[in-house]
Formats: sequence, C-alpha cells, structure tokens
Amino acid sequence: MAEAVREFTAIGTRPIRPDGVEKVTGKANFGADFSLPGMLYGKVLRSPYAHARVKGIDLSEAKAMEGVFSVITSADFPKENPSDMSCNILAREKVLYHGHALAAVAARSQSIAEEAINSIKVEYEVLQPVLSADAALAEDAPLVDENLRTNGDESFMPSNVAATVHYERGDVDKGFEKADYIVEEEYRIPSAHQGYIEPHACVADVNEKGRASVWCCTQGAFEVRNYISEVLQKKISDIKVTPSEIGGGFGGKTVVYVEPVAVRLSELAGRPVKMVMNREEVFRATGPCSATVCRVKVGANKDGIITAAKAWMAYEAGAFPGSPVTPGCMSIFAPYDLKNFVIDGLDVLVNKPKVAAYRAPGAPQSMHAMESAVDELARKLNMDPIDLRLKNAADEGTEAPYGPKYPAIGLVECLKAAKVHPNYVNKPAKDVGRGVAVGFWFNIGMQSSAEIWVAPNGAVTIMEGSPDIGGSRASMCLMAAETLGIPYDSINAVIGDTESTGFCNLTGGSRTTFATGLAVVRACEDVIAECKRRAAMTWDLDTEQVDWENGFAVPRPGVNIEAEPLSFAELAKTAGRTGGPLVGRASVNAQGAGACFSVNWTDVTVDRDTGKVDVQAFTAVQDAGRAIHPSYVEGQMQGGAVQGIGWALNEEYIYDDNGVLENASFLDYRIPVASDVPMIDCQIVEVPNPSHPYGVRGVGETPIVAPLAATANAVREVLGFRINDLPMSPPRVLEALDNAS
Repeated sequence: MAEAVREFTAIGTRPIRPDGVEKVTGKANFGADFSLPGMLYGKVLRSPYAHARVKGIDLSEAKAMEGVFSVITSADFPKENPSDMSCNILAREKVLYHGHALAAVAARSQSIAEEAINSIKVEYEVLQPVLSADAALAEDAPLVDENLRTNGDESFMPSNVAATVHYERGDVDKGFEKADYIVEEEYRIPSAHQGYIEPHACVADVNEKGRASVWCCTQGAFEVRNYISEVLQKKISDIKVTPSEIGGGFGGKTVVYVEPVAVRLSELAGRPVKMVMNREEVFRATGPCSATVCRVKVGANKDGIITAAKAWMAYEAGAFPGSPVTPGCMSIFAPYDLKNFVIDGLDVLVNKPKVAAYRAPGAPQSMHAMESAVDELARKLNMDPIDLRLKNAADEGTEAPYGPKYPAIGLVECLKAAKVHPNYVNKPAKDVGRGVAVGFWFNIGMQSSAEIWVAPNGAVTIMEGSPDIGGSRASMCLMAAETLGIPYDSINAVIGDTESTGFCNLTGGSRTTFATGLAVVRACEDVIAECKRRAAMTWDLDTEQVDWENGFAVPRPGVNIEAEPLSFAELAKTAGRTGGPLVGRASVNAQGAGACFSVNWTDVTVDRDTGKVDVQAFTAVQDAGRAIHPSYVEGQMQGGAVQGIGWALNEEYIYDDNGVLENASFLDYRIPVASDVPMIDCQIVEVPNPSHPYGVRGVGETPIVAPLAATANAVREVLGFRINDLPMSPPRVLEALDNAS
C-alpha cells in the first residue's frame, strides 16, 4: 500500500544541473582530455580472424623501432591462472573474435605507435568460427573454449554452453490444460551497441615505486582499480583510479579493456601512457549486448487469466562466459502473478566480443518475447491489452518468479494511469497502429560510501564515488538539502577518486540514487547528530533533549530552557570552538532496492512501399518510487524510449560468414536521430519504496525494456501479422510483406 504523501522542500524540485555549464562550454574533462608531461601513446594490435590459434608472434621489429618505449603481449601479464578478463584484454593461445587484442605498444607519437603495431608479425592457424547460438548448440559445433564445461561441472563434456538457469513453479502441464487460448512463438534479437558517444580512454602513470595512477572514463572507478589488481596481480593499495566525466556508458563502461594494458606499458616504459580507442575499435572489440533466441508459450483461460507460461532462451555471451541470461530469466514473467511456469536459460559462447551490460541487461530481449505473446493473447481474447495485464498484474505481496515477494510496487498504478491517460483514451487514426508493453527491472543496491564536509560558512561538500551519468550530483544535493534542512544552492557534490572516498560499487543497475543516495542521507544524519551534540553542549543539555527541525537545532518540547534555535550556519560558524569541523560519513550495503515497472505505448505507421516504420507518438508511464529530480527521471524515460525504439527498428550488429563486423561505425550502425522520434510524453507514478527514507527506486534501467515490444506490437497492428525478429528495418519489413502476400 502506498504511503501517505509527504511534503518536501527540496525533493521533487527541478534545479539546473550543477555540471551543465562545464559540459556545454567544453570545460569538463572527459577520458581523452587527460595529459601528462612526457606522455607516450599506446596502440593495440587486433586479430584479423574471429577464431584462430596463435602459433607465434615476432615483436623484434617493433621493439627496435626508434620512438617505441615498450611492447607487450599476454606473456607480459602474470601467467598463473589467468582470468577470462585477462584473456579478453590480451589474447593468449587463441584469438576468439575479430578484433581481439593480441599485443600493444607505447611510443612517442601515435603515428610511431601505429607503425610499430603494423610491424608485428603473427602466425595464425585459422579455425572455424562459431557465430550464433544456433551454431554453438549444434552437435558438431566447434568449441570456442575446449576446456569449458557447463556450470563448471567436470563430469560434463566440453561444450559451448557456459551455464544454465532454471526457475519453475506449480504444474505447467496442468496449467496449459486449463488454457482456452495458447500462444507459442520464437523471437530473435541481434546484438546491439550501447551507443555511447565517448570511446574508451585512459592515461596510466606508474612511478618508480610501482604505484599506478589511472585516469579514465568509467562507470566504476573502484571496479577498474580491482580489475587492474586482478589482471596484473598488483596490490590494490598501489593503484589509484580517478574517474573523468563520462560521455555515455549505459553499461558499456562497466568493463575494462585498455586500462591494464596502459598500466603495464607505463610500468615497462617508465613514462605515462595514454590510450584512446577509435570508433571502429569500440565496435569491433568492446562488448555489445547479447544476441538472443527466446521461445515462449503462454496460455490463458477465456476470462483472461494466464494459467501457464513457459520460456526457453539462449543468450550469446561472446567469447567468454557471462551473458545476462540470469536477469533475462528473472525478468521475463516478472510483471505477472503466475501460478505455473518454467523458465530455462543458456549462457552460450560464440566467436564474438564478450558482451557487456546495456540498460537493464537481459530484460529487453526476454520481455520482448513475453510482451509480444501477451499482445497476441489479448487479440485472441478480444481484450484491451492494458485490461489483460491488469487482470494478471503483480502487486505488493506477489511472489516474483525469481523468489522473493514484492514489497510495495507500482505496476498496477502504472497500468491504471495508462488506461485513463489522454494519449491512450484518444484512439489512433486510421492506418496508425498502437502497441502496448510493460517494462521491468529488479534494481540493485550494493555498496556505497559518502562523506559530508561542512565549511565554516555553512557550505556543504558531498564526497562520493559514483560517476555521474544520469544526474546523480543533483540528486545527492537534493537529498542532502532535504535531510539537513538547508538550501540546495549551498551544497556541492564531488565525485572522488579511489583514495579520496570510501568504496562505491559502479554506477549501474539503477543503484546510484538509491544506494549512494542512502549513504548521503545517512552521512547527513551523522552531521545532524553532531550538530545536536554541539547545540546540547552550548545549552548545557543532554543530546537527547535536542531536536533537529528544518535546519535548526531546537530544544525538545517540554525541556525547560529559554534558548533561541541554532541554525546550521551558526553551528558551522562556531564549530572550531565546539569540537572542530563538522563532518559526517556513512557506508552502506543497501538492501531493498525495489523493483521498477513501466507501461509504454507506441503509435506507428508503416510505408508499405519502402518498409519504413515511423513512430508517430510514444508515451511512457513509470513508477519512480519518489522522483528526487523529476526532470532527470523524465530524461531517463525519454532516453530509454529512444534507445528501445532504435533497437526495435534499426540497430543490429551485422557479421559476415567469417565473423567480421560489417557495420563498425555510426555511419553504418544507425541509431535514432532527433528527426526519427516524436516527443516522448512521460508520466511519473510515485509508489514509494519502503526501503529508502525518501521512497527512492532506481529508474534508469526500466525505460529501455518496454519500447521493443510496444513498437513490435504497434507494427503488428498496422500490418495484420507479426514480425517476430528484430530489428524491424525496412528490408525486413519489405521481406515480411512479400512473404505475407
């Protein structure tokens, strides 16, 4: 049950973003903006084959070249028990995808580094690549990794299946027996790029004592520090990572590619090394999201109650284990209160780059399948698609398919809000198709730290370690202002390096405003406790006799004392005489992040001559728990919608038969531009998360989930038949029209 509405003074307002001026004027420092005196330039040699055994590498010419200071291969990394991450950063016995890094050089100039890379001679034994989940699962499939056994079980034969996932409840067979209508379909989605504008970049400087300082664009400085430590087997205390501003991440910058290489090159050269990927390298050698195959069977009775559901899905992991098949399995049936279901998922190796996260990793693919099937059920039942979802919607107390019972969630509220929204009530024009879908992400908490420093004039600095992608600086300041009872403008948030603040997990999974925000609130409460102690000292009272109200220390009601309230600014000004500077700190392992649900609908037209799909209107309704900064929430909703529309209509990695990516640029890999999409209308629903003092639930992942199915369902409405495979690009639409005729 939603709590009564609380009144706030800072939370829910829309201040201008604190980093906006620096970014629009070009003063903000991004990954490639860092430079150091005497800096060298690093370049990487990449494999021209998708699958090959490395028979030998001749580095002699590169090492002898004037202006080259260091040359490395995987032989220069620790040799004992190399991790998958290490083998992905620099290949060892085999190259496992086209673009796999094999060697690196550091030179006085980029041109010398390029020349040195081109001088390296490699002898390959070319092997047959495995380029799809279907091919990888075939009985006679070549093995990407001859030592891989499913789930690490040594009793199994080597396989391309790294892991399996299974969830089930009830009796699926009996559930289908009760169904009056059944939909059973297969859906395919190729890999897609996160679309971040800034390529991966870093500068590494290792001093004579072996201490490494790294500046890089990343979603998690502490993760980069830990990865460097793991790959190079260096002590964590010998590594300092400073995050830059980040020109987009969306999950793609939760991984390291060049940072350990730059550190090792710097260590050997004795000089700083800068490495910046070009756009082609980003496409060919970093992680996209998983390509997937999803098979779904869903049954419902004539009243519209879903009686059973079954799903099988295969997620491409790339060349190393670790696809988001588990979140995909967790998400596929999450919006529904199902009594009978079975979910099976496979993590499948193929000869492509190891996948990385992309907003709500795994959920858009699996939920596209389910939401498309639910749309077909609604058609069979002749029922409004929102009404069908309301009949089966998960609510507070519903047991999620992956185990726990949901606390307060906002799916029902979102569906009800959508049903009466003017954009839904007003029916689309002739030849315009409308599609509805539900989105979900379970959200995560994890570890965060924050410190609060109070200056003598009452100005507050928040020091925390979560790189700001979605506007977290403003959100932290708003929560601090609300907690302390002071003006937003008197607070500044700083993103610290790994030696300036306590441990913070990465910015991702929609955790930052929830978890780091919780740490900020707790650190502010620490400051308030100290303010109350200082006021009690001033008034000669016990601390328990002092309250904090709207930025003032006041005697608790009933305390027999005549005293004027002491403001936050006054307490800060006198702090030097009452015990020293006011400081607060907190570290949390945040629990109860709270699932986030959305409802999207899309109106589209289809040009039957060209196959082009045009999105005429798009509306997103989403539960934010509590919108700390509503403009940022709306921005997340709009950005996710645009990315989802792009994924549904155009975006895909296209590989040739040799495993070479054919569209490795933003010229050939087409993301939406402003003229491709309408204004995204947003409605925020607020069902407070009971696990956060301000009701926060993360909002960044969910917006990308529903647009795929909503767009597909709209196209199905226009055409009169469904295109199961994405993207619904003009050639695919024309092919479908030809087949249908």
